[in-house]
Amino acid sequence: MDVNQLSGTEIFSYTLPQTAQLESLANSALSNGIDLYSKKDYAGAVKAFKRAIGLSPGSTYSVDAANYLAQSYLKLGDTQGAIDAYRRGIQLDSNRDDICASLGNLYFSEKRYQEARQAYEVAVKLNPSSNNRFSLGQAYMYNGRYSDAESQFRQVQRLEPTKPNGYYGLGQNYAKQGLYSEAVDAFKKAIELQQDFYEGYAELGYAYADSGQIEEANEILAVLEDKAPSLSSNLSTAIAQRDPPSFLFVNPVDSTFKYYRPAGTEVSALDSYLATANASKTFTMVFQFDKAMDRESVENLASWRISRSTESGPGEMYNFGLPIPSTEVQIAPLPVNVYYDAEEMTATVQFTIQQNASANGTIDPSHILFTFTGKDQFGNEMNPKRDQYSGFSGIA
Repeated sequence: MDVNQLSGTEIFSYTLPQTAQLESLANSALSNGIDLYSKKDYAGAVKAFKRAIGLSPGSTYSVDAANYLAQSYLKLGDTQGAIDAYRRGIQLDSNRDDICASLGNLYFSEKRYQEARQAYEVAVKLNPSSNNRFSLGQAYMYNGRYSDAESQFRQVQRLEPTKPNGYYGLGQNYAKQGLYSEAVDAFKKAIELQQDFYEGYAELGYAYADSGQIEEANEILAVLEDKAPSLSSNLSTAIAQRDPPSFLFVNPVDSTFKYYRPAGTEVSALDSYLATANASKTFTMVFQFDKAMDRESVENLASWRISRSTESGPGEMYNFGLPIPSTEVQIAPLPVNVYYDAEEMTATVQFTIQQNASANGTIDPSHILFTFTGKDQFGNEMNPKRDQYSGFSGIA
């Protein structure tokens, strides 16, 4: 039959069976692709889904094929292929907010937040659901548009007042701005709405840790340890990264300085070598840290200071606050060497004490104050409540 000789009505009648046949073939290709996908033959599935789209791009099957095509590309690790597939799906049906949201999710996972925002905005325009608004709020937040993000999360609150997502998003948005008190309040409200909302507990723990409330963060960690091990593990790492380092104790076995001796101790009692006038002797103090430290910081002599205690607590001042005798020797403020043992997380501080010219020098070992102002491996400065040590007061 010569199609060119057919009338308009005849052509329409002629093409209908062809269109139906193509749609049937497209549906068959889609089914074949899904079968291959379920068998983890993702390369074969890609070919089948492409065939389904090519056979009948105007059919309802083509959009689903494009969606499956994107998922197949993701299984193959081809992110750009997945993006192109989602875009193709949107071209085939511009009213599918779910495909716009999927494209936004993919952009978001790739940290392409500007493109994610654009995709989510289209999704919200097509369907202003709480899920789409929450995703758009996340994109605004990561683009630094905190006011717009807050607006979306409050819309989520209004749409789903009994669910935690609105407060959860608000908490994240506040935390992103460093508004930790507001973030804590929002996360607590999210948890009140859903007692087993463990993602909310984790974010609450992060907010506590970021604001320096390590004890509170550890309380949240204890809640998550049995309920959500994966979240617990991540939070534990975050706390370790944010927790300021501290002295735990001084190793009395490996430390050669007799830091427990009282005021008025003769220098020669520290080591018999110092019985000789003007003799000098190197001593060590071995400090145990509670976490891994930055080697360069620990071994930097300027990070340490050795001094006479001037603390005002009962009995904490050098020589108990009494006049210092003329026989008293002075220790140099900086050590002569420091070695950091990364495996043991210890610092061996070496310093020198010199006898006076009359060989009758005295010292108050228990009130010699050792101070460290360095950092841990994450760049955290020492806990100001646990960065000093003296024999009399211990860790301070």
